[in-house]
Formats: sequence, structure tokens, C-alpha cells
Amino acid sequence: MASKVFMADMKASSGSESLVKKLGKLFYKAGFHELIEEDDFVAIKQHFGEPGNTAFIRPVFTREIVQIAKKLKGKPFLTDANTLYTGERSNSVDHLNAAIGNGFGYATVQAPIIIADGLTGKGSTEVEVNLKHFDKVRIASEVLDADVLISLAHFKGHELAGFGGTFKNIGMGLGSRAGKQMMHSAVLPEITESECIKCMQCVKHCPEDCITINENESYIDHEICIGCGECVVTCPTDAISVEWESTSEGMEERQVEFTYGIVKDRKNVYINFITNVSPDCDCAGWSDRPIVNDIGILASKDPVALEQASLDLVNQAEPKGMLEDRDLKPGENKFKAVHPSTDGGVRQIDYAAEIGMGSKEYELVSL
Repeated sequence: MASKVFMADMKASSGSESLVKKLGKLFYKAGFHELIEEDDFVAIKQHFGEPGNTAFIRPVFTREIVQIAKKLKGKPFLTDANTLYTGERSNSVDHLNAAIGNGFGYATVQAPIIIADGLTGKGSTEVEVNLKHFDKVRIASEVLDADVLISLAHFKGHELAGFGGTFKNIGMGLGSRAGKQMMHSAVLPEITESECIKCMQCVKHCPEDCITINENESYIDHEICIGCGECVVTCPTDAISVEWESTSEGMEERQVEFTYGIVKDRKNVYINFITNVSPDCDCAGWSDRPIVNDIGILASKDPVALEQASLDLVNQAEPKGMLEDRDLKPGENKFKAVHPSTDGGVRQIDYAAEIGMGSKEYELVSL
């Protein structure tokens, strides 16, 4: 049976039709208010954006969700887990400073922030899943104590998974640092020496010091590499690409298995923001032009249907930004065009459906 996916578009001609107001209406239309009970701990999971990035979900939307949760007598808090790569979100002190710098301070969002895997990312709990890749997954501990999980996901491109949406936001986002290593285990980046300009950006951002760049050679030591993909993102000339030990689809499946471990036996809210659809993840310290115009916000109790509907809407839209000059047909996978070493993110949706997380069949219901 088709799952309902509720949509708020970008059209507005009065204050009551602002996208912030529509988000609140969407929350109730989707029936999410029925999930929050008095004194429930409500975890609002979103990416706070790497400093320098401007495509992440704006705090004004987060505040709207916080206010709804409080009205329902829940106890909301914002959360994410520390990153595997170096940068300004790899420990809780820097992570909180980055979040506040990007506008997520208490004065703005009216809720505290709890980094779910502790000060240095060691707060990890094993959760049994018994699936294809993992018997157990390692999850950021604090989120497991929440009664309700609200995922606010920015739908955009991703250099390793094709696109990042709900499964990326939850599975990769709330995996502990040890869990993130498990998901990245098949990523093997390689340097094309003829394209390397020896700018040292990859060396600067590598958390394991496994990259050698000198006058004679440029290479990555795979015995040390943890597969975080940070070098792929930071290389300005695209000299570094991923040689998959298995396939990009394998990493997508691992990400889905982590999502399964987090959301099973829990009250969950899934919301995708199809706005500022940047080519790369919000983990990058910049934001390129969107590859489509803003589409709106989608919400569903079915994460599979939500991701499928989001992907379909992006693929049906007119290409913009770096895709403007590409001869893409309507419906062609735009994320595959942006990240050709991936499958455009299709496998994560298919696999989630296969393990019973939801249905790819959906009915799109507009506000």
C-alpha cells in the first residue's frame, strides 16, 4: 500500500503561507503531534553545518519544531554526533561552538544542544540488528535514551552516497565515531598524480596523517586510511577519487543498517528539506550553487517513501548550477550526474525497502 508523503511547497503570498508556518502545519498534517506525550524527551536531529557552509537547514525552522514539541509538553533538545574526519565538529567543544556560530544558540532555537556521543566521540552503544553487513551497530549513546526522534534532514548531494537525506542524517549522523568507521570501511581514495597541484589541502584535513604529497609523488596509505572521504571533498581539482573496495552501494546499505538500529522500536518523525540542494554534503566548509530550484519540505512516517519522493522531485526538476550545461533528460538522476562514482543514492532506498523499513510506493499529499 502506498505511504502518504506530505508536502509544503515554496509558494507564498502572505505571512500565513511562509515556509516556517507551513512547516508547523505539515507537522500536524502528518500526524506527528500524536507521537509526543507529556515529559517525552524529544531528540531533534539535524546537521548544524560545517563553519563556512551556508546550505544547512536554518535555525528558524528548528525553532518552529522546538516550539511545537514544547506546546505538546515534550522536552526537546537538538542533537548530532561528532565527525570521523578532522574539522570543527570532531569533538563536542568545537561541535557546540560551530553550532552556535551557525545560529543554533539557545537564544535562537530555545532548546539545548546535546552532542550524543560525548566529548570525544567515545560514547557508543551496541544495538543488535542482525542484517546483511552487521549483527550489531554502534550508535551515539545519548540518542538512545530519547522517547521521540525527529529527523530534520537537508536533502542534497553526497560524494560517497550519491545523495544525503533521512538515512544519511540518522544513520551516518548518529553513528558513533566507531560506527562511522564501520560504515566507511569500503572507501579507498586514490590520487591521480597528474591532476594533483600539491596544495596540501588533503593533508591538512586528513585525520590519520595517511597522505603523502611531495615533489616526487602523491599517494594515500590504505593501511592507515579510515575511509572518511574528507580528502575527496576538500581537493580543489578533483584529483582524488574513490576506488571502492566493494561498491558505493555497499556503504549505502551500511548506512541504512545503522538507521534501522536507531529507529527500531522508537517513535520517529521524518522531515526532508528540499531547499538549497547543494552538490555536496553540509560537512563541506562551503556551498556550491544548488543543482535545482528550491522545491519545499516533505514529511512522512515512512522514511523509504519520503526518500523516494524527494529523489523523484529533484530528478523531475530543471537542472541548475553545475548541471545547467549538462544534457539531462527529465527524470534522469541528478546526483549520479554530480557524483558519477556512485549510483546516485538509489541503493539506500531499495535496501531500506528490502529490510522492511517502509514502502517505495507513495501518495504525495500537498498542504
